[in-house]
Amino acid sequence: MSLRDDIRAIFERDPAATNLIEVLLCYPGLHALIMHRIAHALYKRGIPVLPRLISHINRFLTGIEIHPGAKIGKGVFIDHGMGVVIGETTEIGDNVTLYQGVTLGGTGKERGKRHPTVGNNVLISVGAKVLGAIEIGDNVKIGAGSVVLDSVPPNCTVVGVPGRVVAVRDPSSGSTRRVERLPDPEAEMMACLQRKILELEERLARLERGQGNPETVPEARESPN
Repeated sequence: MSLRDDIRAIFERDPAATNLIEVLLCYPGLHALIMHRIAHALYKRGIPVLPRLISHINRFLTGIEIHPGAKIGKGVFIDHGMGVVIGETTEIGDNVTLYQGVTLGGTGKERGKRHPTVGNNVLISVGAKVLGAIEIGDNVKIGAGSVVLDSVPPNCTVVGVPGRVVAVRDPSSGSTRRVERLPDPEAEMMACLQRKILELEERLARLERGQGNPETVPEARESPN
């Protein structure tokens, strides 16, 4: 049963969940999924307008916008949820976690399949954008603020704008292998400053030994009377 699986997912992944009554009354992600499953059932039966109206009310009440055509598996957890947008042809597998501000959207006005297909056990962090008819493999983790425009193979970690695979996890051993290192502007700046200090110290030492090139030493200016 999807509702039971969705409630179980909340208790498993949110340490703030303390009791069933609180979860049923105070978790907008759960409310959004319940309303979406009603809208989706009506949508599949070809009923006009009403599914979109339910989706609109859903957004008004929860801050989560899910098109009634989206297919969502069981055990999905939308944490906080404000600003989450899930497009019409999106397909989400089982045991997926979405945080606030996530967009599963399209990249243009083309018709047909134009939204992502998300596998099982995927985690999409705060503010991430997954755009286009791409596939996100099982057990993928997408970092906060990432913009993913290309398909991602299973068991990977993706970060950045545009999103890049930075680590691959071996599901059999549980070990993680780094495949790309992100730029670190602060470390690069510190290294540049260190090189400059060494260069200046070397020039100063030459001047103190009387080996400095006079042409490269600025002449002292006389102070005005």
